[in-house]
Amino acid sequence: MNFKEGEVLYFNKPLGWTSFKVVGHVRYHMCRRMKVKKLKVGHAGTLDPLATGVMIVCTGKATKRIEEFQYHTKEYVATIQLGATTPSYDLEHEIDATYPTEHITRELVEKTLKTFVGEIQQIPPAFSAYDLARKGQEVELKPKLLVIDEIELLECNLPEIKIRVVCSKGTYIRALARDIGEALQSGAHLTGLIRTRVGDVKLEQCLDPAKFAEWIDQQDVEISD
Repeated sequence: MNFKEGEVLYFNKPLGWTSFKVVGHVRYHMCRRMKVKKLKVGHAGTLDPLATGVMIVCTGKATKRIEEFQYHTKEYVATIQLGATTPSYDLEHEIDATYPTEHITRELVEKTLKTFVGEIQQIPPAFSAYDLARKGQEVELKPKLLVIDEIELLECNLPEIKIRVVCSKGTYIRALARDIGEALQSGAHLTGLIRTRVGDVKLEQCLDPAKFAEWIDQQDVEISD
């Protein structure tokens, strides 16, 4: 493997890790193995700390391909709690409001999910503009045009649902959970998220970052001068 010339690696981002931490961890062990002080490493598409799943990491000259990977279709499995909202639309913040769910049926959920397939306008979550929102600054959020290719209801244990979503670049599943809650005349937030696919890259092809040190020590790595 020649990390300087460029390699593309797939990781299953662990729960609680930031995407930045995965890149830093991977870069550290690559540099250690190659006996170099620095190496260009980047990822194609951030995952929130509370999400897990497919993350593509590019090294060296392959970092030029990051944008190409970002445009690949993504697939997620999301667990959504109906009847309650949080400021970040996920578990990062405490519940700030509760809503009725008695009127929600499986049929209503399936009918509502269908309305999100195709081109949709989505207002990104304020907490996606991490630095600004966390400093308490107002963030002006404009709707973005996105494409949802598929939404499938996998489980319906009301007031909790699990869905599979196939979507375009820039889709916030947290914001989708918020919008589904509103469309059901209730509220909702994300309680679990797995990115199961990016383009043709599936979860089962991914490395565990926690085992990367052992993995890289077993690889034939080119030590460049």
